[in-house]
Amino acid sequence: MCRWGRWGLIVLLVIAIPVMAGMLSNASIPVSGAITSRYGSTGLERIENWQSLMNRLRGQPVSVQLAGVNDFFNRLGFVDDIDIWRQEDYWATPIEFLGVGRGDCEEFALAKYLTLRELGVPDAQLRLHYVKYVPYNQFHMVLSWAAAPQQMPVILDNIGKTIEAATSRRDLIPIYSFNGSNLWTSTAGGQETSVGDSGRLSRWEDWQVRVRGGVMHTP
Repeated sequence: MCRWGRWGLIVLLVIAIPVMAGMLSNASIPVSGAITSRYGSTGLERIENWQSLMNRLRGQPVSVQLAGVNDFFNRLGFVDDIDIWRQEDYWATPIEFLGVGRGDCEEFALAKYLTLRELGVPDAQLRLHYVKYVPYNQFHMVLSWAAAPQQMPVILDNIGKTIEAATSRRDLIPIYSFNGSNLWTSTAGGQETSVGDSGRLSRWEDWQVRVRGGVMHTP
């Protein structure tokens, strides 16, 4: 789960920037020495293992990529943002997430999204979902994949670690979802309404900028 304040789901309007194409540039991965100075040799090892994972999964069937990426990140520890970053809601980049080795639900979902995009999974097949996790009555973020809009999506999650069809996750109530291009609101009955492009999400835009630039913050 993610422990957000009462304003955790507010959508802030910002000036849109170009959407991430899905491929990391040379500037996105800092040099080994810079990573080690920030996160130590263990953090560097996790980041190198991530790069090795992508090399192994590139060109594999999507089902293999989904399972490999989901399992890899679900080995990391869950800790609230306030306990790591001293902020109520900080969206760490995959480098920061792997560097410290722990994060909250957004870190898991965003890292899986970026990795699958890097592996060539089309953006239109992926969505990041804000949901309510019913057992604890708390907000949560998960990633979904569907081969086509009419197909039932599967859910990649750090709570239920097995990839399951969305219809099997009755513990999740959808609120809104987004990907690199679009933003949708959802109803409890499963109906969706497009409400524009995902450039309306300020944290999403800020996260993309930091990913592109290889920005590394430390706790």
